[in-house]
Amino acid sequence: MSAHEVLAQIQFRLQSYYGLEQDPDVREYVRFEGQRETLFVREGEDALEVSLVLPNLSHAGLTLGELHSDSGLQFIEGVSHFLYLVERARTELPVTQLELELQAEVDKFVFLSLGEPESRRPSRLCQHLYEQVQYLHPAGSELGDRYRTANSLAARFVARLKADLASEPVKRQLRRFYRSGQTEKLSIARAA
Repeated sequence: MSAHEVLAQIQFRLQSYYGLEQDPDVREYVRFEGQRETLFVREGEDALEVSLVLPNLSHAGLTLGELHSDSGLQFIEGVSHFLYLVERARTELPVTQLELELQAEVDKFVFLSLGEPESRRPSRLCQHLYEQVQYLHPAGSELGDRYRTANSLAARFVARLKADLASEPVKRQLRRFYRSGQTEKLSIARAA
């Protein structure tokens, strides 16, 4: 499967799960030229310019099963950032960098839980996503603290969701979390 096909699958699954509008297409905003996922945003008077840079895997095939790898998780994170930013702009609500990171950490869990059967073992997936983590930025730095906070809060939040993600109560809870602003998101996550 090409990288563009994988991006389309990630976007479709997340949009469907959260009940989001089906456009714009993330593939129109992606460049494969980096080592790490980066979302560039420039806000103008009447427009929001967005560009998503992802690891350069476009030359090789990628399977949905490979999304557990560091590069694959960056694809999920990039699509998550893109979708969340677009949804917040569409609804004319503000967004913070911490919100983007926290939602992306939850979206990785959601996407992988809805995916392959082995991913449906929540404790193993939580360990992979939230415990076996290496940070690029040191603790005490702005980025390092933001990523650690997002990871820790997402771990607390999804620990309560060790039920079937297709169940309506869990789906409602995740959709509420998705649509919440930073203050409510932090409150929900900390309540764990």
